[in-house]
Amino acid sequence: MEAGVDEAIEEVGESSSPPRGLSHAGGEGIAPCDIKDEIFARLMENGIEEVVSNPHYKDELIAHFNRLPASYLVDVSIDKAEDVLLHQKILAEAENPERRPAFHVRFMKLEDLNLDVRKTTEDTEDGTNVADALPTRHDVTYVPIHEVTFSTIDKPKLLSQLSALLSDIGLNIREAHVFSTMDGYSLDVFVVDGWHEEDTDGLHKELEAAIARNEGSWSGSSHSSAAEKILAVQPKVGEWEIDKRLLKMEEKIASGSCGDLYRGSYLGEDVAIKVLRSEHLHETAGAEFAQEVMILREVQHRNVVRFIGACTKPPQLCIVTEYLSGGNLYDFLHKHHNILELPVLLKFALDICRGMDYLHQNNIVHRDLKTANLLMDNNHVVKVADFGVARFQNRGGDMTAETGTYRWMAPEVINHQPYDHKADIFSFAIVLWELATSKIPYDTMTPLQAALGVRQGMRPELPEHAHPGLLDLMQRCWGTAPAKRPSFSQIIVELEELLKQLATRPSLWYTGLPILCHYNRKMGKRASRKQMLQRNWRK
Repeated sequence: MEAGVDEAIEEVGESSSPPRGLSHAGGEGIAPCDIKDEIFARLMENGIEEVVSNPHYKDELIAHFNRLPASYLVDVSIDKAEDVLLHQKILAEAENPERRPAFHVRFMKLEDLNLDVRKTTEDTEDGTNVADALPTRHDVTYVPIHEVTFSTIDKPKLLSQLSALLSDIGLNIREAHVFSTMDGYSLDVFVVDGWHEEDTDGLHKELEAAIARNEGSWSGSSHSSAAEKILAVQPKVGEWEIDKRLLKMEEKIASGSCGDLYRGSYLGEDVAIKVLRSEHLHETAGAEFAQEVMILREVQHRNVVRFIGACTKPPQLCIVTEYLSGGNLYDFLHKHHNILELPVLLKFALDICRGMDYLHQNNIVHRDLKTANLLMDNNHVVKVADFGVARFQNRGGDMTAETGTYRWMAPEVINHQPYDHKADIFSFAIVLWELATSKIPYDTMTPLQAALGVRQGMRPELPEHAHPGLLDLMQRCWGTAPAKRPSFSQIIVELEELLKQLATRPSLWYTGLPILCHYNRKMGKRASRKQMLQRNWRK
């Protein structure tokens, strides 16, 4: 079956930085079951008026904790019990549509940016200590650190939207603590630098202005504006209009942020039907729907999902494509636990590259290349799918909006720098790593932790037994400098050459297989898989 409409890899209900600790006056950690009582006791002890004067506050406090995931309990600091009051207020404000996103800004501290060079123990080549060779610094520079807390209706990619908002006004995210309530709201706490002074009023006004510039994307805008967006492209897609009377929907096979995916049939052919839900028929979703239809109608390639038609007349909007029975590569690797032989890995990689090269040749940047958006037919031919955030590249060649999925996202996209088609090359490198390891990228991290790490140069750990040619290709494709990454045309040449080598040397096929041991007569003992593969590569 086809992949999810907009499969959200970004987890919800978990902190995206290490817990801030459960400490009580510097003492030992407190069991989570006691935290609620400890918080209440601390608020009473501090004489907080709204707590002391409210006989029902403890019940309200318990309801607050029960509304949030268990990770919130772990994240709370007893010594900052007032934070819980702040979180309750912000969540209450977010219930008013006119206040979304509700947010609060506070100054935290000044941080010394200059390191004391005399703390270093490094020596120069002539034996002189670096610290002794440099004068003491007296010009100390401090940077203000602020905390920004948001609450609004929870939705997929909200984390990307909030981080983009902060980045747009020059803030750098140091920590993020992200939670989803049981009733559909978010509570997101960001620790940031980049605001030049302690004053919070100026930062508050700047955030208000940034939110106003993106009005309509938080609570959704009117149906009529979205309909106008769709109708604006109607003349361009009229020839692809589906006759709804001939379209038969069957079982739902996936759900996404703005719609559902169904299996069905049209004129006797099995099809996948991506339906945009009416409640999500707002400006942003409508624009993405129109863009996806415009792109799909322009492409036709063996390794790109085939477009059949679309229903472009509100209130029911849908896109109809071929139905691919092999499912998506994400499920194939991670849910069905398949481990790929090297020839199969190369074949999948070539299918992806050929589809992506075709898109790039037609000036289309996918912007969300990941295994969940790579589908297989019943012959295991891989096809690129889901063009909801794809764009035609303009003549200037650069885009700046953050889009995609954090675990596969290029650093220039995360950093909101201008980017082009080479961002897809970075995402392909992560996909190639998945094919070689059958693991989820950065699986011990939350999506935002992974994004912050990639910004600082982190990459997945290279698989120990992969072909050296693949390892070299991965590293060039996920290089920090986009201009130095190869094109898909170049990658295709390299992969085809490697596949030719394997055709004449089947012994190299073993990479990726769960080989436990191999008897080596020359060594007179069982060799490890690592030893065996190293010998094979040298042959």
